[in-house]
Amino acid sequence: MTQKNRTPDGLVIVDKPSGFTSHDVVAKMRGIARTRRVGHAGTLDPMATGVLVLGVEKATKLLGHLALTEKEYLGTIRLGQTTLTDDAEGEITGSSDASKVTREAVDAGIAKLSGDIMQVPSKVSAIKIDGVRSYKRAREGEEFEIPARPVTVSSFTVYDMRDAVAEDGTPVVDLVVSVVCSSGTYIRALARDLGADLGVGGHLTALRRTRVGPYKLDSAKTLDQLQQELTVMPIAEAATAAFPRWDVDAKRARLLLNGVRLEMPEEYAGRGAVAVFDPDGRFLALVEEHKGKAKSLAVFG
Repeated sequence: MTQKNRTPDGLVIVDKPSGFTSHDVVAKMRGIARTRRVGHAGTLDPMATGVLVLGVEKATKLLGHLALTEKEYLGTIRLGQTTLTDDAEGEITGSSDASKVTREAVDAGIAKLSGDIMQVPSKVSAIKIDGVRSYKRAREGEEFEIPARPVTVSSFTVYDMRDAVAEDGTPVVDLVVSVVCSSGTYIRALARDLGADLGVGGHLTALRRTRVGPYKLDSAKTLDQLQQELTVMPIAEAATAAFPRWDVDAKRARLLLNGVRLEMPEEYAGRGAVAVFDPDGRFLALVEEHKGKAKSLAVFG
């Protein structure tokens, strides 16, 4: 491939279709972008749709740092039924009349699941227990426990509450919700735990991710659109959107690229990854402050 038509380094913001795994989307993008160097920042369950951030070429080195950012979702929780997977993909494992559940009880349940909480991920998830994926253990009928882990649910809002009747005739309640949360939060676990707290069970029936860090749905493209025209957000633009920016002079830029740990201004202390740019606006590296010096996380210059 010539330099002229080489795939640019950058991010591709995909509106993932339902039924695709995150890996399916990566495989598809490898074909569209004509490169093996494609990765994703944080998985999205097959049932879910919406923002999936992919990195192409050098931008794959950004992904681990982007995966740690805040996420935003729109979803539908069905109260009155539990499933094996805590979402609509799994078989129904229990039904209970939810018609008596009040809005006050729902709000009280949501309050308990907001803020800094300990969450037990769904058993049918990609989390590894002693080196084996949790979903593999679950499918083989193993009995096992997943330890609870700290997550932050900064916003959990109910937009609508509708009475419905499930296919088996059970009176259920569907909640349309939005959630803003930290990386690693399972929305289907929130649905499961809300239903359990209300005594009727619950699972997630629809989920759409509307934001990953600064990248929103309005800048996402479907795979069909990307097949027509590959839209890559240049790596410098992607870094500026996601991280604090530190502009250095030409001398410091040279030193940094030669592995010298520069003194960092105090304003960047404790801010995590920081994007460093040279006087020409070239994105050089991701660094973080360590004892007043710039510790390199990934070099791009």
